[in-house]
Amino acid sequence: MFQNLAALASNFGLIFSALAIGSSWVAAIAAPNCSFEELDGSRADRHVRELLHTTSTPIAGMMLAAGACFLLATHWAAGVTALLAAFGFYSNRWMLAPKTGKAPKGTRTSRKGQRAVSVSLSLIFMLVAIIAAILGMVGI
Repeated sequence: MFQNLAALASNFGLIFSALAIGSSWVAAIAAPNCSFEELDGSRADRHVRELLHTTSTPIAGMMLAAGACFLLATHWAAGVTALLAAFGFYSNRWMLAPKTGKAPKGTRTSRKGQRAVSVSLSLIFMLVAIIAAILGMVGI
């Protein structure tokens, strides 16, 4: 019975990983390309930042579920890697938090730089999620 549960958990882990990878690809690659093609620069930049901020929590939740499923299936390396990806996706939420209040005098923040780093982090942790899915598929 435990073998059936482990196989089911492994399959669910792969499904959650695939959903997170696809969502991350759309949020980091497909949508920004469309935004910068159709909107002017500042609106496209704001749209991409809001999109990455909004999608970071569901993608992190999917990778958290994938990690839990891989750990239930005793695929330890895949589970830890998926949990690392979940933390990475959630870190985008912290980086792109909306600005509250006035900035201290003499400080400047580059929102464009935040977007660039956030897209880069999304792509890096998408690679980590792919590695987690491959480890889960192999059963490591």
